[in-house]
Amino acid sequence: MSILFLSLKVLSAARAQEPDLAHGCAHGSCYPATGDLLVGRETNLKASSTCGLRRREPYCIVSHLQEEKKCFYCDSRRPYDPYSIPMSHRIENVITTFKAHRKKSWWQSENGERARTSIISYSIISWKYKHFCFNKNLKQLFPVTKPLKASARLLISIAFMLFSIHSHIKNGISVLIFDQLKITNLRLNFTKLHTLGDNLLDSRTEIKEKYYYAIYELVVRGNCFCYGHASECAPIDGIRNDIEGMVHGRCVCKHNTKGLNCEQCDDFYNDLPWRPAEGRNTNACKKCNCNGHSNQCHFDMAVYLATGNVSGGVCDNCLHNTMGRNCETCKPFYYQDPTRDIRDPGVCVACDCDPDGSLNGGICDGHDDPSLRMISGQCRCKDNIEGARCDKCKAGFFGLSASDPRGCQPCKCDPRGTVSGSSQCDPVSGDCFCKRLVTGHSCNQCLPEHWALSHDASGCRGCDCDVGGATDNQCSMETGQCHCRSHMIGRQCNQVESSYFFMALDHYIYEAENAKLDNLFTVLVSVLPPGRPVSWTGTGFAQAPEGGTLEFAINNIPYSMEYDVLLRYELQMPRDWEEVRVMVIRPGPIPTSSPCGNTIPADDLLTVSLPSGARFVVLSQPVCLEKGVSYKLLFMFCLILTCSFISSPPQIALLPHYSSLEMFTAGDPASVARKQSYERYRCHETAKSVSRPQMSEVCAKLITSMSALINNGALPCECDPQGSLSSECDVRGGQCRCRPNISGRRCDKCAPGAYGFGPSGCKLCECSLEGSQSRFCDQYSGQCPCRAGAFGQRCDGCQSGHWGFPNCRPCECNGHADECHQRTGACINCRSNTAGDKCDRCANGYYGNPALGLGSPCRPCPCPEGPNSGRHFAASCYQDNRNKQVVCNCNQGYTGPRCDECAPGYYGDPSKPGGRCQPCRCSNNIDLSDPEACDKRTGQCLKCLYNTEGPDCGVCKSSYYGDASRRNCRKCTCNFLGTERSQCLSRDDCVCQRATGQCQCLPHVIGQTCDHCAPNYWNLASGRGCEPCGCDPNNAYTSACNEFTGQCQCRVGFGGKSCKDCQENHWGDPRVLCRACDCDPRGIESSQCNRVTGHCVCQQGVSGVRCDQCARGFSGTFPDCKPCHQCFGDWDRIVQDLATRTKALTDRAKELQTTGLTRAFERRFKELEDMLAQVRDIVNARNATAEAVTTLMGMIEDLRYSLVRRRFRPCIFVYCLKENMLLTWYSSSGAYDSIRASYNKSRDAEHRANRSTTDIPSTVSQSADTRKKTERLIAQKRDDFNRKNAANKRTLTDLNAKAQNLDIKKINEKVCGAPGDAPCVDSPCGGAGCRDDEGKRHCGGLNCKGAVAVANNALDRSKHAEKELDKAMGVVEELFKQSMIRVADAKTKAQEAKDKAQAALEKASDTKNKLDHSNNDLRDLIKQIREFLMQEGADPDSIEAVANRVLELSIPASPRQIQHLADEIKDRVKSLSNVDAILEQTQNDVRKAEQLLLDAKKASTTESVKKALNDAGRAQAAAEKAIQKIQSETTARERDLNDAMDRLGDLGRQIEALKTKRANNSLDAARAEETILDGELSDKYRTVQGLMDNKAKTMQDAKQKAERLRDEAKELLKDAQDKLQRLAELEKDYEENQKVLEGKARQLDGLEDKMKAILNAINKQIQIYNTCQ
Repeated sequence: MSILFLSLKVLSAARAQEPDLAHGCAHGSCYPATGDLLVGRETNLKASSTCGLRRREPYCIVSHLQEEKKCFYCDSRRPYDPYSIPMSHRIENVITTFKAHRKKSWWQSENGERARTSIISYSIISWKYKHFCFNKNLKQLFPVTKPLKASARLLISIAFMLFSIHSHIKNGISVLIFDQLKITNLRLNFTKLHTLGDNLLDSRTEIKEKYYYAIYELVVRGNCFCYGHASECAPIDGIRNDIEGMVHGRCVCKHNTKGLNCEQCDDFYNDLPWRPAEGRNTNACKKCNCNGHSNQCHFDMAVYLATGNVSGGVCDNCLHNTMGRNCETCKPFYYQDPTRDIRDPGVCVACDCDPDGSLNGGICDGHDDPSLRMISGQCRCKDNIEGARCDKCKAGFFGLSASDPRGCQPCKCDPRGTVSGSSQCDPVSGDCFCKRLVTGHSCNQCLPEHWALSHDASGCRGCDCDVGGATDNQCSMETGQCHCRSHMIGRQCNQVESSYFFMALDHYIYEAENAKLDNLFTVLVSVLPPGRPVSWTGTGFAQAPEGGTLEFAINNIPYSMEYDVLLRYELQMPRDWEEVRVMVIRPGPIPTSSPCGNTIPADDLLTVSLPSGARFVVLSQPVCLEKGVSYKLLFMFCLILTCSFISSPPQIALLPHYSSLEMFTAGDPASVARKQSYERYRCHETAKSVSRPQMSEVCAKLITSMSALINNGALPCECDPQGSLSSECDVRGGQCRCRPNISGRRCDKCAPGAYGFGPSGCKLCECSLEGSQSRFCDQYSGQCPCRAGAFGQRCDGCQSGHWGFPNCRPCECNGHADECHQRTGACINCRSNTAGDKCDRCANGYYGNPALGLGSPCRPCPCPEGPNSGRHFAASCYQDNRNKQVVCNCNQGYTGPRCDECAPGYYGDPSKPGGRCQPCRCSNNIDLSDPEACDKRTGQCLKCLYNTEGPDCGVCKSSYYGDASRRNCRKCTCNFLGTERSQCLSRDDCVCQRATGQCQCLPHVIGQTCDHCAPNYWNLASGRGCEPCGCDPNNAYTSACNEFTGQCQCRVGFGGKSCKDCQENHWGDPRVLCRACDCDPRGIESSQCNRVTGHCVCQQGVSGVRCDQCARGFSGTFPDCKPCHQCFGDWDRIVQDLATRTKALTDRAKELQTTGLTRAFERRFKELEDMLAQVRDIVNARNATAEAVTTLMGMIEDLRYSLVRRRFRPCIFVYCLKENMLLTWYSSSGAYDSIRASYNKSRDAEHRANRSTTDIPSTVSQSADTRKKTERLIAQKRDDFNRKNAANKRTLTDLNAKAQNLDIKKINEKVCGAPGDAPCVDSPCGGAGCRDDEGKRHCGGLNCKGAVAVANNALDRSKHAEKELDKAMGVVEELFKQSMIRVADAKTKAQEAKDKAQAALEKASDTKNKLDHSNNDLRDLIKQIREFLMQEGADPDSIEAVANRVLELSIPASPRQIQHLADEIKDRVKSLSNVDAILEQTQNDVRKAEQLLLDAKKASTTESVKKALNDAGRAQAAAEKAIQKIQSETTARERDLNDAMDRLGDLGRQIEALKTKRANNSLDAARAEETILDGELSDKYRTVQGLMDNKAKTMQDAKQKAERLRDEAKELLKDAQDKLQRLAELEKDYEENQKVLEGKARQLDGLEDKMKAILNAINKQIQIYNTCQ
């Protein structure tokens, strides 16, 4: 048995590169020395099968033939020892040793192990190995480099390589290749024993002892792997250092690296990424740049990539308050001192920022950066902070706080309450700077007694609460609402609630007739005569005699204060009452603590005199009265004079004494001002007289406040629900609105002279003056106290059966009535069918003679029966005196002797009971005199008139229309051409709607008579309806056309009936542009040129586009063109034929020029192009071999021969082919020279390439490295690339499909306007690539329809429109200037009219004052006369005194004065005659405005014209307002005149009453003359009588003249009103015109906007087309 010992000498999985001692680690990569890696690592070797581990095992050596002993024992239970244990064959025996016994120790497996046996070396060292193979046997994985020869005991050294024999790598064991390998564990698998078939022949155990695996030496050479950064290695910690030959695993790193394998950069050398050393490039780690502020850093790949692979080191733990990748910036809260170097330890200075006011707690700008506006050390303040340290609030902010993200709070200052509206406030407290009347932290509150915070100078307004209506002067700051007293409303509490009022000063009135009177007083009830001013209240007077006493009870004092006692009276004689004593009787002593505690008894005793010229008097001093206390006021009428007379005190009133109220006496400026105003306006005087004068607003306000203060609010109206019209009363005074004849403040009693208090008011007593004893009646029944002989409730009638009051006579009623009318004597309720004032005739329906004594009673009329029979159809009847027959006067509709038949036009059967004759219901369309017009029995209409028909003649006949009830049926006047044929019997007889007359029209025909077409339609004459106009919307002004011809209103340059063609003598495409025919008139047949091309129609012998040159075949100078000789025709045919052929050849040449060669030449040129492409590829391949170069030279020769052989081949089509061939030859010759040069360069490149593979390090090896890196990158990016590539392919496919569909012809046609397949020379519109004679691009042109031509035409049109608009604007400006002048004139005239109207108003006011003065004089005169006449007991002396006084008075309105007044009024009215001139001028202005409107329509009205017309309208309105004011003043004057006339009428009536009184007085005077007086008094009386007659006559004349004056004034007023009406009509027309003008202006604005949009679109299209190539 022989034993095969294999000596496996495995080179390192990467055979280490030998170090380059020439340069060492300092000049490039370096590597440690190589050694046996198994030395010192015995414990790391493992074997899956080792003999003798469990027991001693035998084995045999097959090839041990020479030896006697062929079998041995293996006992590996203990380690090998050459002396004691030589049979141990453990795996560690394979480690190389240089001891003497090294050949006697080996490793051996167990016998017969057919299974896989492995030897594993664990963790030898860190090795590099790239490719891993699995399931490969040793021979396949490690092919031997030389054959293995089997011989006994042969020591074999086997070197394994890690590449397949099929690999393209020539030198698989090169250093560079092994350098790419790295291993950490090595396994050797033995998979099969060569038993030579023994095991198949014999299965004994001894057979297996011959077959086993054994290795005596295993060498794994290598070195520690340091990536080229170490030249030696040191022991790893824990590894022995005394083993000889052991390869240690810890690199002694250089190049600033560290780590077991130098796989890391050394500390603080991380600025570049760690990389292995490569050749002469150490790739040493770079020291970090920390600017001296740190000694620690790390590498960051993201930073490295961001810097463009320049620097990736990031410093750690920066010192000196620095930070950043290179410690180049300062930490937060520090900034870089610009004066120090960045490496200075003190470069970073602490920020000096207020932490509360700066951002991020006080961070400042760390360095200067102008681009970011950063300044080193600058603090970044919060939004509302400012200052270098951010330590103060900005203006308008306050309250610096660290918790506030914005630093300071904005000043919450109300701009309304701050000074000048500023938002600034105190920066610490935030208090705003308030205005004078504003307060609050934010100046958002008003001071007390103020409100309405606003932008006013003072900020707020005073509450101005009413001093009486409000409880104080405080109000709501928002609304200004004051605190009102009871029932007071309004912001200032100066108004009252509904159904409440303010009292007047004399509200508390006490009537004398209601007081306690002594026996000397007499109460007189009196009624105020009409027209007399009110001089008393209540029911009348209490006559106070001398020595009389009057006691008033007062128990309703509303407020404790002093009151003025007012006494109203009327003295009956013109003398003063010397003394009236007044005493205030109090219920007891006055407490000193009460408001009236300072009153002494003497204050309650007062004396006053009553002047005869006055009607009221106020006691000399006020009396103090308290609320809730009852008082008595005692008036004692004493008299010092000897003679006595009587006074009539009607009432007293308590007036609040203003000096007792705090609102006047408080002492503040407001109370002082109120007191001054009260006294200045004499407010206390307004309450003294019964007749209230007009009160000033100042007094009204003060008295209102006094009322509210005294009564603690407003007083309730308490209007009587029956006696008043509503619950509301007069706010000032509380007077309710009384029903008729009701009086009292509350409307709670009948007025004197009235009775029957109730919901409808009171009725007047109307007691007869002749029959009653008094004018007053019973308040409930209304019965007047009658005199003797008078009867009735009013004492105004006679007894029953009498009449003629007051001279009563018996009634005369012929015995047929018992009573008659009291005034007229007409009998009432006549009996026996009689009638008449004296019952002296028969009643209607009866006949006879009922006069007393004649004996002919009244009998019923037989027509046909009596009045109450139900069949009486006569108004009356009578008996003929001759034949005694009764003749009936039949009612309408009846006829016959007895009215028993129906008259013509009526129907019915009156002979039957209940029968009646009724009018025939024929709509008043029959002849009522025709008995046969309707049936007398049924009433059916038989003879309808006035073109009506129907059973009641209620509709118009066919072909007629109208309202039959009004007899206005008219013939239908339908137009035959526009009416439906089915509705017409003939051209003149058509049917229409009977009510409206509307004919049934054909389509698109309108009008009542179907006589014209609808808008935008025409051709009524067709008889088929109207046809659409079809006007081109772009070329016609409107869509309407002439309804007879259908001609549209075309714009300039367009024509045809529908404006779809160019205008006559124009040509072009109307959709683009129409141009005028430019024809020479001397050579044309017609002025109309070709509408498409614009070519003129030439005469014979003339040609040219304009017909301005002689035609071919003619000679001479245009226009004298003469035919050429006959031979010209023959030559011309030949020339034309040649021209045709030449054109065909030219077209063919252009086709070749465009599309290239075709047919046979195309294939050959394709072969030439392929050959040239191969040549180009060979030239471009720099590493071409000699064989490739030889092939290239052969191809060049073939190409050259081919080109030479074909160089002189004629071009069978056109001459240009020869030129192309020559150009190709020249190019090929140049290519040949270039190829020769390239061949030389290629040969040089081959030598350089060979050197690049032999040199170490070689370019090829570097290229291999790069290739592998590239392969890795490609593998990484392959999926992404494939995905993007597929997407790009799809996109290219889509683009290719779109490109295939592109058609340049269509684009040319759309853009330039002509088919794109036409040559540039023949195409008038050009196209893509076409250029004109000047070399410019040619696209579009005359008659071209393309987008460019359209854009150019639109641009020309827009420029033309712009010029027209500029021209129109010039015209408008001129019109505007003219209109402004006219408007100014109109304003001047309106102002003159206003001034004249104002003058007329002032003159009318003066006239009114004079008229009022005259009326006052007349009123005084009437008053004196009335008072004189009302005193029935006056003695003759008094009458004489009054008469003398009357004689002394003069009527203010004398005839001369009245005439003067009339003349003055006429003058004033005449001054208004200028109204005609104003109207005329205004009418002229209206005409001018209308003309301006027309001009503006033509010139496209602008806003300036509109503004001018608005000014004119305002001037017109001012004039109208002035005229309206004149009218109102004239109306007022008319009212005053009417009032004067009414007063004159009253004067006349009073004169008549005066006459009556005078007659009565004359009777009394006559009786007095007979008894007492002598003739002297009678003479005086007659003199007075004559004077009074003259005065009365003068007054009558004045009345007549005043009436004439009124009539004249009415006529003048009517004339002025007519003129104002004319002015209003003109104004209405003016306004309508102005509306039309505004509408046109809006249309123009719309057109202008549309034009601008079109211009923008055109410009945009022009820009697009200009960019087309």
